[in-house]
Amino acid sequence: MLLTDTHTHLYYEQDLEKQKQLMERCFAFDVKRLFLPNVDVASIKMIDDLVSRYPENCFAMAGLHPCDVKDDYQSQLATIYQSIANRKIYAIGEIGIDLYWDKTTLAIQQDAFRQQINWAKDLNLPFVIHCREAFDEVFDVLEELKDEKLRGIFHCFTGNLEQAQRAINLGFHLGIGGVVTYKKAGLDLVLAQIPIHDIVLETDSPYLAPVPYRGKPNESSYLIHVAQKVADIYQISLAEVAEITTANANKIFGL
Repeated sequence: MLLTDTHTHLYYEQDLEKQKQLMERCFAFDVKRLFLPNVDVASIKMIDDLVSRYPENCFAMAGLHPCDVKDDYQSQLATIYQSIANRKIYAIGEIGIDLYWDKTTLAIQQDAFRQQINWAKDLNLPFVIHCREAFDEVFDVLEELKDEKLRGIFHCFTGNLEQAQRAINLGFHLGIGGVVTYKKAGLDLVLAQIPIHDIVLETDSPYLAPVPYRGKPNESSYLIHVAQKVADIYQISLAEVAEITTANANKIFGL
């Protein structure tokens, strides 16, 4: 069985022994592919170091997280873009709009989002969207830039059925993580009406740990709990969930 975590910040753990233990626990639960979203300039090296240690298992992205879009965002974008020429990346991300923490930066978040979508198009890469309390704003940008090159993942999707269908119709897969295991989230009811071929699995570790670890630091090995919940929703085996969602991820990222 091969499970794919399409979104993990495992590289935040900089103690090499603890990082090794995190990876070993992944392998013990068949989580053998991990995609690493970039958030800022500083995380480029952290990601590259992890990829160099596990080149068969870890895959880099490049992007500026919307919460890191500050007054200096143009120079941050320039540095991140320059790094792409010397690295193998599989997506632009994570990028998008976040209005939970700071609504005053909306205009520059939108600008950074547009610029990075255009990187993805120019490089023929998917992009990974961070969307928090900003579905309308994200969809506005996507509709504006819509063409045949628009594709990627709505990371940590927690929207309703209408938003799910809209994302899928625009060419995106839904990134399903620990929230699907939360009783009152309602995401399981949305997923039940979405074909499994339109989703991928993720953890967003160290955030949003699934039940039974909710409220504790998340890790990529916990993807097994997300996968089991998805198996329960679709009433198929865990092995089938792994096979289908890994195939979906391979298609998106070009593996």
